[in-house]
Amino acid sequence: MSASVSTSKKRALTDFFSPASQKKARISPQAPESQALSTDLPTSSHSTYPFPIPHLPTHISETLCESPSEEGRIINDQPDLNLLYFQPFVPRRIEKELFQFLRSQLFFYRVQYKIKRGGIETQINTPRYTTVFGIDESSKLTSDGSIVDASTSKPVTSDKYPTCRPRPMPQCLHELRKITEVFTESTYNFCLVNYYANGSDSISYHSDDERFLGPEPAIASFSFGAKRDFLMKHKAVPPKENDPVVDGINNMKPLKLPLASGDMVLMRGRTQANWLHSIPKRKGGESDKGRINITFRKAMVKGGTENYYQYNVGKGEVWKWNEAKREMRPWQTKEEV
Repeated sequence: MSASVSTSKKRALTDFFSPASQKKARISPQAPESQALSTDLPTSSHSTYPFPIPHLPTHISETLCESPSEEGRIINDQPDLNLLYFQPFVPRRIEKELFQFLRSQLFFYRVQYKIKRGGIETQINTPRYTTVFGIDESSKLTSDGSIVDASTSKPVTSDKYPTCRPRPMPQCLHELRKITEVFTESTYNFCLVNYYANGSDSISYHSDDERFLGPEPAIASFSFGAKRDFLMKHKAVPPKENDPVVDGINNMKPLKLPLASGDMVLMRGRTQANWLHSIPKRKGGESDKGRINITFRKAMVKGGTENYYQYNVGKGEVWKWNEAKREMRPWQTKEEV
């Protein structure tokens, strides 16, 4: 079953996102990845950014307005599952260029944290690079980046977010968010970005069912770069004697979506409450070429803001892509960018 996107909606979106006049900084898809990005692009800055983030080149912004490139396919043929799968969402002619831009221009973290299991404290090293932007529904970030109460528009007290420093989405992610909101009919206030450097970087089975997301959250997940398997399985259901439905759920094979660059899967409805998803470790193929995952979601209360910054920023050092070494490297000064 497919979900259609009307031509009129695409036309209106193109008009809405007509970018302001600015010089083009074109990175041709046929050009080497090491080709330098023009420095005359406008930038997004904030006191919490370690360095400014360039805006998208005009030609990428213009082509993004043609999204989605294909109609979304509804997947709801299994219990409690509700997906909308775009193959692709972002037009193929810019997906590689957009991946290269995001990998080279965003800052990342390799978060470490401790958890207690059975009274034993364990150190967790996040097996991927992460970063996050946004703030929950109880507050909003003004145009100058300050935080105000969402209801009164008055500045929040300094102790509202004692464990983190919320920051706005840069233009390069904000544009993708606004287009996504139109075609998923949802709104989002958070953007989480993961970079999987190779097949050893992964994320284990989990669900985004935290209470701060509210009931039946919509989460739009984009993939750029290397193709990686996205696995989903239903959460285990307590067994019932002579209940074929329960037996069927507990014996279902995992669902596998081979996410390619530019693809997007929207998880909605009862999916998070009842399903787990993961990106498993892989060897060979495209897995060592690097992959970026971008998820848009909506946190309702400040607990969501504190959670997302704790597990996606933490207290570690900043990492940035080093084109000469073809890897993420610790970032220390602007001269090293």
